[in-house]
Formats: sequence, C-alpha cells, structure tokens
Amino acid sequence: QVQLQESGPGLVKSSQTLSLTCTVSGDSITTTNSYWSWIRQPPGKAPEWIGASHYAGNYYYNPSLQSRTSISRDTSKNQFSLQLSAVTPEETAIYYCARNYGGDLHNFVAPWGRGTQVTVSS
Repeated sequence: QVQLQESGPGLVKSSQTLSLTCTVSGDSITTTNSYWSWIRQPPGKAPEWIGASHYAGNYYYNPSLQSRTSISRDTSKNQFSLQLSAVTPEETAIYYCARNYGGDLHNFVAPWGRGTQVTVSS
C-alpha cells in the first residue's frame, strides 16, 4: 500500500516562501500514468488542489495559484516537493500530498499523507 509523508516547516512568515516535501513509499512517483498532488485545507474550508507532478516529469498547477507555485521532484529519493511563494496568513492550512486517481487531477487515492499544519504568521 502506498504511504506518503509530508515534511517541512510548520511556520512561515507572511510574504515568504512555503516549502514542503512529500516522501512516497510503496509506489514510485515514476509509475506509468501516475500523478502526485499537493492539496491544502484551510480551517473550516474545503480542500483545494494546488498542483501535481506527472510521472513523466510534467507539472500541472491550479490556475489561481500558478504564478506563485513550483512543484519539483527527486526521483532518486522518490520525493516530490512544493514551493509556494509570497504566502499570506489566509494560506494557513493543513497541506497534504496524495496520489491521483488515474489522470483525474481532482480525485485522489486513499490514503493521503497525514498532512502537515502550516501556519503563516503576519
């Protein structure tokens, strides 16, 4: 069974860059036709898809966040990472990584990672 683990700082200052890494085990981020996503959920709000890493090395982004988002990967470590620049306190959320269901960028296979709380301070 695939397992995902998010890691990174839990506190980021406003206007700085949030950086997180997802470590995958039990599957490979280069498995054919696989997509691997970042998702976030602010308190009291619905989850929001941030972007995805495609097995072939392409990246896909939520249009509303694209200008500030960069996703990368390290295949040797079976990890993919998120950088979100110029963050604001409204982006305080639990950040998750997950494998997508097929090629659907908005549908995810359980289990997700456990999530990591990121607080953006003003």
